[in-house]
Amino acid sequence: MKAFVNGTILTGTGSKLKQGTLIINNNKIVNVGKDIAIPAEAEIIDVAGKYVTPGLIDVHTHLGVFSEGLGQAGHDFNETTDAATPYIRAIDGINPFDRGFEDARMAGVTTVQIMPGSANVIGGEMSIIKTVGTVVDEMIVKSPSGMKAAFGENPKRVHGGKGKLPVTRMGVAALFRQQFMKAQDYKRQLEAGEVKTRDLGMEQLVKVLNKEIPLRAHAHRADDIATLLRLIKEFDIEATIEHCTEGHLITAFIAKHDVRVSVGPTMTSRTKQELNNKGWHTLVELEKHNIPFSITTDHPVVTIDHLITSAITAVKFGLSEESAFKAITIRAAEHLGIENQVGSLEEGKDADLVIWSDSPFSSNAVVQETFINGESVYTE
Repeated sequence: MKAFVNGTILTGTGSKLKQGTLIINNNKIVNVGKDIAIPAEAEIIDVAGKYVTPGLIDVHTHLGVFSEGLGQAGHDFNETTDAATPYIRAIDGINPFDRGFEDARMAGVTTVQIMPGSANVIGGEMSIIKTVGTVVDEMIVKSPSGMKAAFGENPKRVHGGKGKLPVTRMGVAALFRQQFMKAQDYKRQLEAGEVKTRDLGMEQLVKVLNKEIPLRAHAHRADDIATLLRLIKEFDIEATIEHCTEGHLITAFIAKHDVRVSVGPTMTSRTKQELNNKGWHTLVELEKHNIPFSITTDHPVVTIDHLITSAITAVKFGLSEESAFKAITIRAAEHLGIENQVGSLEEGKDADLVIWSDSPFSSNAVVQETFINGESVYTE
């Protein structure tokens, strides 16, 4: 049992406790607050002058499936043999020894969602894991945590010259419909006991139709976002909008739909047409319309150690500090559907926490120690 005392605790729920106390036991938070009793057996850790926060969460990464510095050997995130690969799983390509996991721990990032890339219209299943461990099966928080889809330029560019769908945005949507109509038929056959030959891809898409997992769809441009929302309604599925680069152009329309949004990687250059309207103003407009959002690095597009940098920069351009912090803690946990386990410092949740030398939004703040499941996994 450990008791962190005398620090400033940012719970992730909007509360800021000066001279607060946080007590953890094994892998769980036991208590947090001011003037609370400290058990006699607790190890006292004085964090006076420091800040204690929840572990940070990045909802959209390719950590471990797109390893830095390995070239093609580390590219395990896009299965480009077909434009629709619902049968693959990111978990089967994750390399826990990717240097990015160490970078994550050093930056206070304790939980990540890892997904296939955006080369395909249907990209496969994704997983949520903690950022410490040597065997991915022992790092899992939730798997599968969603089905990847992609709209716009990427599937057109990768598959457009192969003489089959998709060549156009119309083709992207058509292929998406074909796959989900096929999955609807497969679901009916499953329920009727008529399936003679199992189909792995269809079985994984049926999870989306059954709302066991959400669709998580790459969509930058406003028209692609509208197409995604149209398809969500058509097939009655749950989904999140990933990137939402031009979301600020149609915020009123997005607000009519029950969707969560991840925004980023905003720190990149405008490498393609879809990113022409990229900017921090997207987050500000989403906040004005009460659309729930998270901030992402899309690691390694922006490296994961810049998750907090992204939040700080968003504040510089008008986002409230509270919203920016929640976008990488509790709102991120809600985006992933794991808010009962991580994302804030509350009784009963996982003991994932970060000790900072100053406020995380201070220009000179550094991570001094990171804890995952109650164990120290990084010390400055």
